[in-house]
Amino acid sequence: MLSASASSASISYEIKSADLALVALLLKTAQIDSLAQDLKKQLAETPDFFDQEPVVIDLSGLPEAEKAQAVDFPRLMALLRLHSMLPIALRSGSPEQMQAGKAAGLIDATYARILKTPVSTPSPAPAAKALAAKVPPLEAVVALGALVIDKPLRSGQQIYAKGRDLVILAMVNPGAEVIADGNIHVYSTLRGKAIAGARGNSQAMIFAQCMEPELISIAGVYRTSENALPADIWGQAAQVSLKPSPEGEKLVIQRLKS
Repeated sequence: MLSASASSASISYEIKSADLALVALLLKTAQIDSLAQDLKKQLAETPDFFDQEPVVIDLSGLPEAEKAQAVDFPRLMALLRLHSMLPIALRSGSPEQMQAGKAAGLIDATYARILKTPVSTPSPAPAAKALAAKVPPLEAVVALGALVIDKPLRSGQQIYAKGRDLVILAMVNPGAEVIADGNIHVYSTLRGKAIAGARGNSQAMIFAQCMEPELISIAGVYRTSENALPADIWGQAAQVSLKPSPEGEKLVIQRLKS
């Protein structure tokens, strides 16, 4: 018990509530070798995509044959750290898997709420293969304030708004690339590449005051300049969203009313 003198003195810490945006890695196999190959292939061109981001390992996507299978958590965690992820929690495993995860240092995230946005990602065209590699099959909650850029973006420049919206107040020139986990707003001419919902948020949208993009993408579904925009959209204020269709999700581009 603290003495009166000790309790009245200021102590060296405070405990407060905190919100932390996490990504969830939905495993579809317990085979670490297969996962290692897929991560290496998908993140080859963006090795720092995650930048020490905390991750919840979600086992709810395992096939029935593997739901009770032992998972090599130490090896799995080492693999994720190799790709700049910080595995901190585990959810939706069998009692045995949850116990093994706990023994490996993962916390129980059984009651964590995961924002799930299933994505139907088409096979990338040759011109978009590098961009498709920047859309990992992960789920994220966009919770931070928007990242605002007030300078024109030149060819070769790339801006990424991790876990939030991106607002550009100047032109995005051809060859420049803007990426956001949330929405993208361009209050000028969009002539480069715009990738919204980069981690699977199919509710994300792209807005531009003058829509002339090289590529637009939402949650992995993309359209390149090879498939030209309609004449009544090109050069106009427009918005891009992702809508379901009989053939799967597709991009819908609409003019903004003045």
